[in-house]
Amino acid sequence: MRSTRMIHVISAHAEGEVGDVIVGGVAPPPGDTIWEQSRWIARDETLRNFVLNEPRGGVFRHVNLLVPPKHPEADAAWIIMEPEDTPPMSGSNSICVATVLLDGGILPMTEPETRLTLEAPGGLVRVRAECRNGKAERIFVQNLPSFAAMLDAKLEVAGLGALTVDTAYGGDSFVCVDAQALGFSLTPDEAHDIAKLGVRITEAGTEQLGFHHPENPDWRHLSFCLFAGPVTRQGNELSAGAAVAIRPGKVDRSPTGTALSARMAVLHARGEMGPQDRLTAVSLIGSTFAGRILGTTRVGEHAAILPEISGRAWITGIHQHMLDPSDPWPEGYRLTDTWGAR
Repeated sequence: MRSTRMIHVISAHAEGEVGDVIVGGVAPPPGDTIWEQSRWIARDETLRNFVLNEPRGGVFRHVNLLVPPKHPEADAAWIIMEPEDTPPMSGSNSICVATVLLDGGILPMTEPETRLTLEAPGGLVRVRAECRNGKAERIFVQNLPSFAAMLDAKLEVAGLGALTVDTAYGGDSFVCVDAQALGFSLTPDEAHDIAKLGVRITEAGTEQLGFHHPENPDWRHLSFCLFAGPVTRQGNELSAGAAVAIRPGKVDRSPTGTALSARMAVLHARGEMGPQDRLTAVSLIGSTFAGRILGTTRVGEHAAILPEISGRAWITGIHQHMLDPSDPWPEGYRLTDTWGAR
């Protein structure tokens, strides 16, 4: 078999959401920081197209590139490539990366618990992995500081009229809507409608409300729409359904770790969740992430929380992506039947 490229990948999913990890065959991109390296990947698009476009990728796939860390405290670093974004942080992808590093033997595993520091483009995240019989069974991630940006903002969406929404940051930027008020029960059969409507709401939110991260001026848009189910409480145990629409038009199969962080920030800002509470978010396929508030801080003018999220991931395969020199689509292709209009 002839090939002009050979990219080595360990595939994984976290609570249903695919998060493949490139472990070899790609040189670190230029840049003095992981953030600068991620901006180079986003601008260049060559690697993104190769691994995310069909025939190797698809709208369901996220791919993470392991790179040498820049921060002296970090054990490893990675760059997240989502279908349309190259974001500061991702909860499900951080859980996949930690699992691949440990289960794949790239970093040493200590049972019953392994502690790691990982460097995401948006900053350091602390990881605690519960390990048994050579398997990282549950990953706990101390996520980036998270905050509510706007509460009860008015947003006009064509065909829906005026919505009352929140915007928040949980390692990525969200517009949050009341799923029940929009007629959704957050069941699997609603996935198509949630995906399409969510992209419309996200685009309207970016246009009308915008987004500003005080410490990351490069991030000036809303990435996702969280359809938030009602919160139920039993003592300090909170639970809520969650469905996140991801551009160009899919629903996260996991409960979305950055969305859980963002929602905890909103609940905390409203006085509805404290450090004594734990929130379990449930996805459309019934998978769960658990979250709690470790403390508080500030991000610029915003009061913020220090969130911890946890979930499980599993390795699904090992792949070697190749490129035959005669392939007429060296960077792959997209069609609007699944990718939507660009």
